[in-house]
Amino acid sequence: MTTFQWNDSLLTGNALIDSEHKELVKAINAFFDACARKIDGDEFQKILNFLNSYTIKHFSDEEQLQVKYKYPDYEKHKKFHETYKETVRKLMHEFIMKGINDELITRARHDIGEVIVTHIKTEDRRLATHIKSME
Repeated sequence: MTTFQWNDSLLTGNALIDSEHKELVKAINAFFDACARKIDGDEFQKILNFLNSYTIKHFSDEEQLQVKYKYPDYEKHKKFHETYKETVRKLMHEFIMKGINDELITRARHDIGEVIVTHIKTEDRRLATHIKSME
């Protein structure tokens, strides 16, 4: 079940950012696939852990680029990253505590999926444009 389709509308023009976004979208889709298949236990925990850890890795890499290229919206971008990581962490905890249910899936689809897709198409494109202008 592919919930979020990777396509050219998600490209920023920065090879590192785009490759990591592609992996992040895969991780998000693996999570929703696990929900659709009602996977539980250790396998579901592995999927949750990977999504959480890859989100942290990707945001760290992006923030390093922002510092390197003196991105003027660094603080705002970092604040989004912190809020998103907290949202992922809280939702993952809820899934562990309450199990897979439609209400959590709907909330996660918006809070984890739609929010990051919008962020990629707007803020991350601005970041990639800034980096390109500084090279």
